Amino acid sequence: MGKDEGRGEWARHWQYPELPGLDLLRAHYVRHTFPRHAHDGYVIAAVTGGIEEVGLPGHIVRAGPGSVVLINPEVPHTARAGAPEGWAYATLYPSSGLIAEVAAEIGTLRGTPGFTADIVADPQASRTITEVHRAAEAGNALAADTLLRGVVARMLTRYAGPLPVRTLRGTGGPEAAAARAVLEERLADPPSLEQLAAELGTSPFALLRAFRDRYGMPPHTWLTDARVRRARRLLDAGTPPAEAAVAVGFTDQPHLNRHFTRIVGVPPGAYRRERAL
Repeated sequence: MGKDEGRGEWARHWQYPELPGLDLLRAHYVRHTFPRHAHDGYVIAAVTGGIEEVGLPGHIVRAGPGSVVLINPEVPHTARAGAPEGWAYATLYPSSGLIAEVAAEIGTLRGTPGFTADIVADPQASRTITEVHRAAEAGNALAADTLLRGVVARMLTRYAGPLPVRTLRGTGGPEAAAARAVLEERLADPPSLEQLAAELGTSPFALLRAFRDRYGMPPHTWLTDARVRRARRLLDAGTPPAEAAVAVGFTDQPHLNRHFTRIVGVPPGAYRRERAL
């Protein structure tokens, strides 16, 4: 990134082969906004400049330098600049497997770990997260792995507890789960809301309300996020973006490019190139 840092928008979303189970994103965004989406794994984001405004279920947090944003798997959220200069951050996206591995080494957490805070003021952790990135970018595997495990252990020890078991809330919970299963199965050719409700024996409005209550977003927003997630897996496996677009149900590559860039933070071509190194 070198020459682009400090001016304009830039981003690098990549994987370091010596740190399996981890995605890395370092970026400066000004105009970019992330629509409501969720992740399979965890988010540990150190804001290094400006202000990031994160929309979480029921509230908004504003994160500045020295703070760390913590988000559990499948928690819907948005992100945007909270100041005219935008925000810069270094983010770790550890998989559930990596978090479980570190938690097992610590030995003090029972069950599946979950962060109990959305944002913490922890300048030391923030610096360490940035150092993980620097070490990985320098190809220093020993330092990167040591720093990564240390900061994840710190986050889990200080700010985590057992992740609550997700329950199907309310009378529409089972219908929402069934609707999600149908959409996952028919990602490339989904039914309309009316068709989906008819298949499940409920009304469109009742299904929409139940789905929002359960997953924090309406079905069409969830579907776009799910398509991008599946496209990421295809790109990880070496599939060209044009083929990935059609496979997940986008009309063409520009359609994929638009939604992928909004949700992931980099275009699919740049994302794939970083995995081909």
